[in-house]
Amino acid sequence: MAKIYWAGQSCFQISVSNSKGPGGSPSADIVIDPFEEERTGLKLPNLSADILLVTHNHRDHNNIKGVKGTPFVIQGPGEYEVKGVFIQGIPSFHDDKEGKERGQNTIYVIEAEEMRFCHLGDLGQKQLTDEQLEKIDGVDVLMIPVGGEYTIDSTTAQKVISQIEPKIVIPMHYALPKNKIKLDDVSKFLKTMGKNSIVPQDKLVVKTSTLPKEGVMEIVVLQP
Repeated sequence: MAKIYWAGQSCFQISVSNSKGPGGSPSADIVIDPFEEERTGLKLPNLSADILLVTHNHRDHNNIKGVKGTPFVIQGPGEYEVKGVFIQGIPSFHDDKEGKERGQNTIYVIEAEEMRFCHLGDLGQKQLTDEQLEKIDGVDVLMIPVGGEYTIDSTTAQKVISQIEPKIVIPMHYALPKNKIKLDDVSKFLKTMGKNSIVPQDKLVVKTSTLPKEGVMEIVVLQP
């Protein structure tokens, strides 16, 4: 079982209770892209991590000091195994001009609890490459930016989702009441996806037995 919490912007905490590994590995807390309050206007909640992932070195994604514990920090492409959790960092671009405007971005695929989670970071590409898709293949839960401006917008997000075909989609990096960064509202993304409204949840609890069936995709909106 995995519990997924959203702190706002692109920051998530994923808590896995019995990580995949020989003999049953201990539980692990994974934090992705903690932000600075000064940059975003959002308050980072009290987070503690065993593993900390940073998709790129911008202040609304790289507040490592804001997370408690002594986490294993990953800040780029590569393959890693920590506490029975398998992580693959996949190189990508923060813009659609091969990084010339905003630089590099790392996509992370996390394997735990016999499930695959994917966090796209500040993806700016209009579509994923065949090489990226090959590494992302078989994603159960996808965390995708939808707010536009600095990342892909709702229309491009829909196209990327159709490329990946995840079972569950969690939108991120969109407008929030106190956010200083101008972004589209999540309602624009939901409308693009043909959803009038979705009741936000405090957290998502997911396990293999409760995942949507093949060919069915669920959109989950989390509230920080």
